[in-house]
Amino acid sequence: MLRLPLSATALSLIIAVAPASALEAGKSVDLPCPFGDCRAGMALAYLGEFSIPTGEMVDGIEFGGISGLDFDASTGRYIAISDDRSEKGPARFYELAIDADATGIRGVTVAKTVVLKDKNGEAFAAKTVDPESLRISAEGLLWSSEGDAKAGIAPFVRLASRDGAFLREFKLPEGFAPTADKTSGIRNNNAFESMALLPSGDLLVALEAALYQDGPAATLLSGSLARIIRNDVKSGEPTAQYVYPVSPIPQAPAKENGWNDNGLPEMLALDDHRLLAVERGFAEDFGSSIKLFMADLDGATDVSSIPSLASTDKHVVPLRKSELLDLRAVGLIPDNIEALTFAKGTDGTDLLILASDNNFNASQKTQFYAFRVLKRP
Repeated sequence: MLRLPLSATALSLIIAVAPASALEAGKSVDLPCPFGDCRAGMALAYLGEFSIPTGEMVDGIEFGGISGLDFDASTGRYIAISDDRSEKGPARFYELAIDADATGIRGVTVAKTVVLKDKNGEAFAAKTVDPESLRISAEGLLWSSEGDAKAGIAPFVRLASRDGAFLREFKLPEGFAPTADKTSGIRNNNAFESMALLPSGDLLVALEAALYQDGPAATLLSGSLARIIRNDVKSGEPTAQYVYPVSPIPQAPAKENGWNDNGLPEMLALDDHRLLAVERGFAEDFGSSIKLFMADLDGATDVSSIPSLASTDKHVVPLRKSELLDLRAVGLIPDNIEALTFAKGTDGTDLLILASDNNFNASQKTQFYAFRVLKRP
């Protein structure tokens, strides 16, 4: 059922969803002793799925492209960023209300659309920005753009006010800007996909796959070395870099020479050194493979002084990681999951919410998964 708009900026999207799945609501999954540390155990209980079909309109613009999600504890609502490159409408984020509690997830309400502004206070021109991740901080809204390597547009991280206005931009470390000859810099569509705000206040910003100078993107036989930049939020200065080891592509395409990939589309802080990371694999004519990992910064090498991971002779220790949940393996059929956040349910229940980017594709959907957090570091 679709409820009609209550106002120009409030649209309730209520759709009955009854997916066939082996993981029934209430069933739990757990990682009792990641890295052999039983004090760092994590457990989740599945609460259900809620989806919005592609094509729904909000404020006269097609809703979708949800690539980042964060919970605002001060309001009980969520902020979701769209990765529309100012083509279907101005680059924007949404304020959402998600009706979820210990008994399940029942609906999503789009309460507000907010346009992101460039440095001149204007909406971004088409194809000049690619919003991907968003986190709420005491300073304001932190958000990333993946840039466009083909067009020579560098990725960035910026701080915006709640009304979308530009406040300041973070410094981009050397080696990340795209190059025409592909000898260094970001790969197209594999740049600043994910961000995690640590309790200490530092911001981690991660690539989806390796910089050209650091090695290849993931294949069926090998993984990829994705850099994570640690930033001081108050100054916008990078303070360290680490390596996240993206896994090999988990699924071959159904046809020979079909498209497939695997990358790091989002991560979330568990504490000041542990992260919850999403790896998103895709295989043509198969779909998405989504896995959640616990990753740990402790002991990881600061590689900010290493120009090329592929050619260095220095000893490098990447983040440790341990698999928590494979959504396909438990019977779910995930879409293109690119967003996740911890949250409080309407009854105060501790939740983990995952959301998908539908790519504005009629064969996909904006999908929300809800889990109850039973245990976490």
